[in-house]
Amino acid sequence: MRRPERCATALAVASAVLVLAAPAANAVARPNPSAACDAARGAVTGSLDALVTRHGVPGTAVEVVDPGCGRWTAARGVADRATGRPMNAGDRLRIGSVTKTFTATVVVQLAAEGRIALDAPVGRYLPGLIRGNGYDGHTITVRQLLQHTSGLPDYTESLGKGPVNKWRFRHFGPRELIAAALKMPHPDKRWHYATTNAVIAGLVVEKVTGRGVEAEVTRRILEPLGLRDTYWPGDSTRIRGPHSHSYFPAPERQGSERKGREHQGQERPSGPPLADGTAWNMTFGGAGGALISTPADVNRFYRGLFGGKLVPARWLAEMKHTVPADPRRLWPGARYGLGLIASPLRCGGMWWGHSGTVPGGHRALGAVTTDGRSIALALNKVPDTDRAEADFRAVVDSAFCAGDRTPHQSEESA
Repeated sequence: MRRPERCATALAVASAVLVLAAPAANAVARPNPSAACDAARGAVTGSLDALVTRHGVPGTAVEVVDPGCGRWTAARGVADRATGRPMNAGDRLRIGSVTKTFTATVVVQLAAEGRIALDAPVGRYLPGLIRGNGYDGHTITVRQLLQHTSGLPDYTESLGKGPVNKWRFRHFGPRELIAAALKMPHPDKRWHYATTNAVIAGLVVEKVTGRGVEAEVTRRILEPLGLRDTYWPGDSTRIRGPHSHSYFPAPERQGSERKGREHQGQERPSGPPLADGTAWNMTFGGAGGALISTPADVNRFYRGLFGGKLVPARWLAEMKHTVPADPRRLWPGARYGLGLIASPLRCGGMWWGHSGTVPGGHRALGAVTTDGRSIALALNKVPDTDRAEADFRAVVDSAFCAGDRTPHQSEESA
């Protein structure tokens, strides 16, 4: 949630072999699609291997959808350290801040229906909610919530400081989370990633529709797209159905990892002892981080969103209007729209989507390109160094850039 902020093998491949006509004289030879697909599969598998063997992530899995290569999956490592069960791309996991795109999509749908004005102050919908300590809901717009330019702090940085076992199983209401944020100092940057923003956006949805954001996401997104493995867990601390366990540094060792730039570039194949963090009450994330899903459902969601199934083209363009993100809270080159991250590919162009982290250790990412390719990635331990985090994101480059398969378009809004 905070940083949208890391052995057996399960590899299922579906390939589509395309026959190319001989190129005309003086034409530039195009890469063989079959060879390019093989290159992408090999590059992705190698990237997953690095996360397991070099960075100590117990298990990694990915689903890739490509118009030229079909749908395929790969996995490395284990889903359960106790039993040794292999990681599987079909397993559910907590997707953390990927939830923010779902919430933002519902807000934009309501804007398209004329029920929410993106540039209206939050105080119009939730009078008195944001008030005190220099914060004022009359000066913060709905758009700023979705874009993280509201100037609000991130409550996760306050509530998450206490002993883990005193808060991981308790219920948090959205107003309690917001109240905790309003007691915090003001951020020092114009763009400041904060789950607080998504939680407030969820309350705006509730105010306008009369139904909770969970019900609206289910009605407007999960059911129409057939996302049967995606659901809101509420206060339940378990994950239903087949799922990967998740792992985080044992509580007595928390804070010993990721202390700053002194870790950059270091490799940690074996770090501090790990605790099982699968059981967690994710009301802590709420509208900004509580959803449970699978790589297949995450892919289907982003493909549906960018394929015009959820919002009209004009409103998708609103979501893709980005501002520069603080690299300290995302990564270099990242930009942020309305619940969407735009990130540069090493081969040119951008991917669009979101990444997510939960305290118990799951790390997720969903990304789509303008030429119809998509990837969804699942880890069952959060990368604990800058190098490991970079290698996590590099899996996307492996899928989209291997074999000189440069995206046809570069879409970056400013």
